[in-house]
Amino acid sequence: MAAGQNQRNRKNDPMVTKTGKPRLGPLNLAQLTKLLDGATAPKKKDKIRKELFRRFPNGLVITPEVAATV
Repeated sequence: MAAGQNQRNRKNDPMVTKTGKPRLGPLNLAQLTKLLDGATAPKKKDKIRKELFRRFPNGLVITPEVAATV
């Protein structure tokens, strides 16, 4: 979000925090892998991978090739 904007101008979106960062909690495996494929920043990719490993700790390595088959 740009600095100085009023909260009245902000749309309420349950999937985004007040600062504009995405909420990863309610997403399922397919949605997280799609989000991982679309992410470009390494910091965001790491955050998504961390959430995937936290929720699906069965050793599943999520790569674009694996995500395509899921």
